[in-house]
Amino acid sequence: MSATKTKSRARPVADIARDNRGNLDLLLDPGLPPQINVANVPDGMEGEVLAKLAMEADAPVFFVARDGQRQSDAEEALRFFAPQVNAIRLPAWDCMPYDRASPSSVIQARRTAALAAMAEGVKPHTVVMTTANAILQKVPDPKTMRASTLSHRAGADVAMDEVIAWLETNAFLRTPTVREPGEYAVRGGIVDLFAPGTDAPVRLDFFGDTLETIRPFDPESQRTTGQQSDIRLVPMSEVVLSDAAVKRFREGYLRAFGAASKDDILYHSVSEKVRASGVEHWLPLFHDDLVSVFDYLPDATIVIDHLTLDAVATRVAEIEDHYAARQSALDQASGPPYNALPTSDLYLTGLTPGDIFGDHRQINLSPFAEPARKGVHTVPAGGRVGRSFAAERATGNVNIFNALIDHIDALRDADRRVIIAAWSAGSRDRLGQVLKDHGLTKAELVDSYADVGALKKGVAALAVVELESGFDVPDYTIIAEQDVLGDRLVTAKRKRKRDADILTEVASLAAGDLVVHVDHGIGRFMGLKTLQAAGAPHDCVEIAYHKDDKLYLPVENIDLLSRYGSDSEDITLDRLGGAGWQARKAKLKQRVREIADALIKTAAQRLLRKAPVIETPTGVYDEFVAKFPYSET
Repeated sequence: MSATKTKSRARPVADIARDNRGNLDLLLDPGLPPQINVANVPDGMEGEVLAKLAMEADAPVFFVARDGQRQSDAEEALRFFAPQVNAIRLPAWDCMPYDRASPSSVIQARRTAALAAMAEGVKPHTVVMTTANAILQKVPDPKTMRASTLSHRAGADVAMDEVIAWLETNAFLRTPTVREPGEYAVRGGIVDLFAPGTDAPVRLDFFGDTLETIRPFDPESQRTTGQQSDIRLVPMSEVVLSDAAVKRFREGYLRAFGAASKDDILYHSVSEKVRASGVEHWLPLFHDDLVSVFDYLPDATIVIDHLTLDAVATRVAEIEDHYAARQSALDQASGPPYNALPTSDLYLTGLTPGDIFGDHRQINLSPFAEPARKGVHTVPAGGRVGRSFAAERATGNVNIFNALIDHIDALRDADRRVIIAAWSAGSRDRLGQVLKDHGLTKAELVDSYADVGALKKGVAALAVVELESGFDVPDYTIIAEQDVLGDRLVTAKRKRKRDADILTEVASLAAGDLVVHVDHGIGRFMGLKTLQAAGAPHDCVEIAYHKDDKLYLPVENIDLLSRYGSDSEDITLDRLGGAGWQARKAKLKQRVREIADALIKTAAQRLLRKAPVIETPTGVYDEFVAKFPYSET
């Protein structure tokens, strides 16, 4: 059994394992059984337990959440309780098993950055945050990940063509301007690139075969912000298209499925080193061996979130169902061929939890009081779900802020520390001001749990921690913003795209759908068709226009299409090569210019006119703002 050791050290300021609520200090004792249950860990408190383990262990810690939201919440809580801990996020693919779509570039970049970091070896005080779905996916072995990285120093002899070839092989996308991870651009002797796991893109300036400078730059302004001495690049995808990998894929594909047919787009695309959509679902064919993510850190302790094992079982059943559906479709010869690899090649299916976690020490978190079981050591964490103010919100005749202050005063009278957790710095400031107006005294802003310990007795702490609910432990209480104000109807901010309706893959279209080509106008999607181009099969989107004119668009240019968003009845298709579409576009552009001109004039008139200044009332207005449950725009 692989077990971590404990160190004899002074207890940290943010000591979260008080003797009066369980012997959490002994969780890493090698004399304990390999499986430990930590009971009474309500939602939100898992970050506290992770902080304790990460600070005390000599080896890293895995945290396996049941889903991505729990992973994110636990990471936020960990950052509050122990900001000095290094958190590595390893997400699962954001696509269905055996899909025709690839994982998003953002997810692929996060995964390769995490795998590369673990392959290089992580220091103690590190927590790898992952999910039930992610641990079921097999990954390239650590040796392969280490060999896939590329490192260079400024002033070294480096051929620019070799760097560009490496970027192409490792799934970087060539663009005119680099703005997002995974992109690169070439201008003369300069290569701009944005590598996974980095905070900013860098500009490589070559003089002949010498890498003269490495300068980070702002992706918005494109201006350099300094210099750095070296650069370390990791692949953008777990699938690389090197000569050896392509050869390995071809041999493995033919061995598994026999001779490829002429309409087998995947096989022919990879043979030509073209990255086909969904190629990641044939990952085993590109590598000699795939391993479990836990093989990267053989001495790590695994902390398992509540209901994670149920999520693992559900995911395994989902994988098997998708595989069976692909096999059924293949037998019925419906649609383009999809030769799916067996589930055990790509996923850790058919295994018990013990097989998945191996010899690692397992610490299972539970929000409930766990009964003693033979062979399983149970440690009570002493936590419980915090108070909710739902009853006060429902009555309508009780001011919830007065009720909150009464609750805080009662906790302080009981000699307990009080932490009020808000979702953002803005909401923390508003909530603090409202509570002050209602009579709350002795409240301070804090950035971490260590700051809470430094506060004077009786002073409440206002912190930014994205908790969905608060919790109580014998020595302190966290009150979450949602406990007081109710659920926040907040959606994650997304980066703006050029067009929200741009299509990213053929699988999102059905025969007969209306689409709009940026240059040719409204047409009807007819399906996918393979054409011979330059002696090789090429997958194209077939679009019908007026009088049955046809346009065949290569699938790699599908971003030129968008869905037709209005009612499709009585729609006249545009004439291919006609002037109607261009005339409508020109008319619309002119209309946009007129609207912009009118807006500019209106703005100028507003600047020239004066109006009475209306002062917003304090108190009632601040309460309204604090209770506002929507994202502010």
